[in-house]
Amino acid sequence: MICFKSGVPYIYSKLRWMLLCCFLFFAHAENLKRSDFPDEFLFGVATSAYQIEGAYLEDGKSLNNWDAFSLSPGNIQNGDDGFVADDHYHRYLKDIEIIQSLGVDAYRFSISWARILPRGRFGEVNPDGIMFYNKILDELELRGIKPFVTIYHHDFPQELQDRYGSWLSPLMQEDYVHYAETCFKNFGDRVKHWVTINEPNLFTQMAYQNGKYPPARCSQPFGDCPAGNSDIEPLIVVHNMLLAHGKAVSLYRMDYQHEQGGSMGIVVDCQMYEPLTDNDLDQEAAKRGLAFFIGWALDPLTYGDYPSEMRQYLGNQLPQFSNAEREFLRNSIDFIGINHYSTSYAKDCIYSSCSETANRAIKGFVDTTSDRDGVQIGEPTGIRSLPVVPRGIGEVVEYLKKRYDNKPMFITENGYSEPQDEEQVQDAIQDFKRIEFHKTYMSSLAQAIRDGANVKGYFVWTLMDDFEWIIGKMIYSKVVNGEVNGWPTALLQCTNG
Repeated sequence: MICFKSGVPYIYSKLRWMLLCCFLFFAHAENLKRSDFPDEFLFGVATSAYQIEGAYLEDGKSLNNWDAFSLSPGNIQNGDDGFVADDHYHRYLKDIEIIQSLGVDAYRFSISWARILPRGRFGEVNPDGIMFYNKILDELELRGIKPFVTIYHHDFPQELQDRYGSWLSPLMQEDYVHYAETCFKNFGDRVKHWVTINEPNLFTQMAYQNGKYPPARCSQPFGDCPAGNSDIEPLIVVHNMLLAHGKAVSLYRMDYQHEQGGSMGIVVDCQMYEPLTDNDLDQEAAKRGLAFFIGWALDPLTYGDYPSEMRQYLGNQLPQFSNAEREFLRNSIDFIGINHYSTSYAKDCIYSSCSETANRAIKGFVDTTSDRDGVQIGEPTGIRSLPVVPRGIGEVVEYLKKRYDNKPMFITENGYSEPQDEEQVQDAIQDFKRIEFHKTYMSSLAQAIRDGANVKGYFVWTLMDDFEWIIGKMIYSKVVNGEVNGWPTALLQCTNG
């Protein structure tokens, strides 16, 4: 982990990761063993390009949507940006050495669209960008670490927004396929696991419904943006993303898969929902909420169309797929990537009073909360909306197992950010709560696997403290002059055991 200081090289706390690694790979984890997971199960760490790379205009990279967004005051907490971030662009070799020191099997990272295609289809491939990712892939191969590569993780060249409105336009589908093929051509000989798009459901909600991510479009009552339609635009954006995914997968399967032997998946934000009460209305609301959030992305890629629940409540507002589109979308994922952090309660809004933002068709007439009768669903973390609820990871895996015929799954993100209270600094140094978080979540996951879930791997978010989008730079550990202020007894027990 690292401590940030904008513009100054960052410092790793190797001690914290040694401790977490000690837990993750079961040297002395009480009640949790490596044998609780299949022999071929992969353990890894994850990052994304914009959140760690920095070098935002170096070696031919163009301005991307997050660069432009960060330049406007007030968009990011504390005026932070990703211009330097973790300086991974210059320090990638040291970062990979740390990954190797953890003993992990795999590393999930993303490609910066603006680094390899600074102008999208409207310009040339940037050889310096290609060389950077080739060096990363070569180093991982040399060290026996399997790459999981995300093609699109929230960032794209700003020119595509300026030219035609990016994901609101079908033109973005063609730009995406061109970009994906550039990745297949240059990196596919070493990549066996591709993720087309990271969290289309969450990104769209944040960017086009709440107006918090670029391009910051929304309408009342969701927010006060200069432009946008929170009830309609998210549906258009996800529709274009799914078609882009389907076209890229069709291309890969037709022209590259036979020779390269890779698999294609998508990563979906998989918040679990539980009914607020035991009544039938809230039970149905929880199911409806999952269909509107998770099924929105995964049903078309499995069955060729949106969930029936969405058709019922959205009607003609929900875009239609042509017969040809249904055909290439159906079964267009080889695996499901699950980003899971927490669980919320779901409340029916059809027959009950709810907030103005929840009582809408775009939300499935479902309200969500972490509070039931004044009691929180789980212990708070550094991100208020993500309390600790270990059972949820098992529940969401079971839901996906049943809804999608137990298609192969990877937990592509799961992690903990401790509250930033000064009183909790010592806990942060010792890392007890993070260890307990992973222990309890992985125990729940192990039980789901014993119950038959086809889960193939688990990636910790994140390798290092990073630029966490609108939250800005996240600081998790107390690092002083390159040394951690405190030596956890648990680490000594682990390394001496």
